[in-house]
Order: sequence, then C-alpha cells, then structure tokens
Amino acid sequence: MEPVKVVARYSNGTVIKGFTQDFSPNKDRFHLVPADKRPDGTIEVVVSRLKAVFMVRDFEGNPEYHERKSFDKGESVSGLKLELTFADGEVLAGSALLGYDPKRQGNFLIPADQKSNNTRVFAISSAVKSVRQMFDHLIEETP
Repeated sequence: MEPVKVVARYSNGTVIKGFTQDFSPNKDRFHLVPADKRPDGTIEVVVSRLKAVFMVRDFEGNPEYHERKSFDKGESVSGLKLELTFADGEVLAGSALLGYDPKRQGNFLIPADQKSNNTRVFAISSAVKSVRQMFDHLIEETP
C-alpha cells in the first residue's frame, strides 16, 4: 500500500501531519510517520482521541482559500450530501459514498469543494455534534 498524506486532528486541537500505510476505518488505531521526520519516529494514533483524519493533497494547503460549504446547484454527486458540524464548531460539507451511520467509529466524506486541499475526510462520530442532509441549497435535519 502506498503511503497516504494525512493530517490527524485530535479533539483537543493537537494536529499531526504525516504519512500512513495502515489506516482503516475499522481499526481503533493506525501508525503515522511525521512529515517533519522527528527523531521519535512512527507515532501510534488512537482513533477515539481524534476529531478527524484528513487525507490531503499537500501539508501546507492554502490558508487564504475559503472552502465552499455547499454543492453547486444541479451538481451530480454520488452518495448522501451532508453537512457535519463538529463539537468545536467547524463545519464540513461533503458526500458520504457509504452512507452515514453515527454508530460507526467514523464516516468518510468527500468534500463538496473539489478545490479543497482535503481529498477525503474520516470524521470521528464522537466528535460530530450534528449532521444535516443537503438538498440543492435546502438543508434538513437527519436523525
């Protein structure tokens, strides 16, 4: 398996950037080689302590870019169009190809904004405050 660039964001705000080859949505932990090549080497990341795992194009991103939090009208999207609000107030809009189940450890979303630095996000269910299904600019609560 090729290494994947990820940003692991903990619920307490700590952020670690690096590469992983063993992340799985069904495992309770994975290993990350820090991008800054710290001397302490590989870090074991416990998923339950995280807010989300962001699969990214690059580690720098563009701090000036404001990610779109909606879908373009009529945009063809596979999966459920969702808006997630994390406990810390961050909002993420994207599509869930595998549906959304709050009973799972987490759920994958593909960002609505195709220009986002994030290619996929694994949102940890315990860090999500609310979920809304989006219908072409209308937003409705889902159970």
